[in-house]
Amino acid sequence: MDGYETGAPLFVAGCASWLPPAVSTEQAVAAGEVTARDATRTGMTSVTVSTGQSAPEMAALAARVALRRADCPPQDVGLVLHASLYDQGHDLWAPASYVQRRALGELPVHAPAMEVKQVSNGGMASLELAAAYLRAGTDRPAALLTSGDVFAPPAFRRWTSDPGTVYADGGAALVLSREGGFAQLLGHFTASEPRLEGMHRGDAPFAPEASGLRRVVDLDRCKREFLAGTGRAAAVAWVGGGQRRTLVDGLASLGLDVGGVARFVLPHLGGRRLAATYFQPFGIAPEQSTWPWSRSIGHLGGGDQFAGLAHLVETKQVGPGDRVALVGVGAGFSWSCAVVEVLTCPDWAVSDTWADDAEDSPGVRTGG
Repeated sequence: MDGYETGAPLFVAGCASWLPPAVSTEQAVAAGEVTARDATRTGMTSVTVSTGQSAPEMAALAARVALRRADCPPQDVGLVLHASLYDQGHDLWAPASYVQRRALGELPVHAPAMEVKQVSNGGMASLELAAAYLRAGTDRPAALLTSGDVFAPPAFRRWTSDPGTVYADGGAALVLSREGGFAQLLGHFTASEPRLEGMHRGDAPFAPEASGLRRVVDLDRCKREFLAGTGRAAAVAWVGGGQRRTLVDGLASLGLDVGGVARFVLPHLGGRRLAATYFQPFGIAPEQSTWPWSRSIGHLGGGDQFAGLAHLVETKQVGPGDRVALVGVGAGFSWSCAVVEVLTCPDWAVSDTWADDAEDSPGVRTGG
């Protein structure tokens, strides 16, 4: 496990999500996207679905809101990291540079813009990378972190490509700063277990996309093939060990336990998966987490944690002195946990995430 809790203090200065309208579970069942039984098992009430906007577009819109909330001018940004899980809309293209241009403006800036491909843990990975970058002494005080994904059929079936998790479209962003913010980053921790990388690969041979091999995403099949060779007991032990090292040992290094955390921003998994991986093993109450909200949004790839923290602040569910744990997991496998302490209560409203940019994005709303 790797963790950084010392050195120059860092702060979350702003965060936001940009989410398209939601499609209800009942609508998805009626459309034949999922059976009523499988939909009920997830516990989801709806999922956000883009009807035209791309992943990088929504990431850039979320970034503009986060920068505005942080009162962070473009010249203060020394690093742009864009995390994504799925296709970004163009081949041989740099979505991070697009986000940089749309969020910071057209003029050249002396700040690298890079993409982070750590699947569902991409946002948390970018937080760890940005913290190290800012502590290394770059002359600009802030880093802009974004995430954006659209999970479009026919190649990706948001309800069934990964049974137990419903995949949502949307963008999210966070501004990390050395110069202050509404919350202080107390520590961040990551564990990795490469013996699990095959769980999302399965037995299919490596082949170019043009070959047509397994073009429809079927993570359940990959998992079955992996477990047939590895064994369920070993895989469960590796997963449980990674989660515990990150969450329990990470909190303990800060002198905390689960009871010392006011709210948990958990990955937007389905209810059964959250119960099996977080609620039951660690004694986290569902209402102590973002599940009551995330069940109406769905899994935003690497953006769950940024969007979840923004939601807690927008809805005044956290206040000064509250410690919030941002928890992530991604195929590979990697697990991350970051703990922030809320210092002030920003006067953010859900509506402020779209009002100034409505011209760019007609019909788009935030989740709230």
